[in-house]
Amino acid sequence: MKDTAPAPNRRANRVIETSVQKEDLREIVAEVLEVDTDELTDTDDFVEVYEADSLRAIEILARIEKKYKVEIPQSELAKMLNLDAVCEVVARYVGT
Repeated sequence: MKDTAPAPNRRANRVIETSVQKEDLREIVAEVLEVDTDELTDTDDFVEVYEADSLRAIEILARIEKKYKVEIPQSELAKMLNLDAVCEVVARYVGT
């Protein structure tokens, strides 16, 4: 008799992993920016909406590096304008 169990959906697993990572990153960023996690949207600009400055950006980067045990060049800070962008940068270095 042939096994009819569905093949694992690798894409679905990646979405779940990315979702968990995004929520972890949301917590880090919200804490540094001193806002509630539910106030922090995926696309709001950190500087314009949350009045982030370079010191907060560096603190976000340092916390991410510590959590994921990875080094991300400070040159990437210019790309990390909102939560979606942070997730993209982190994914490149963490490999999720």
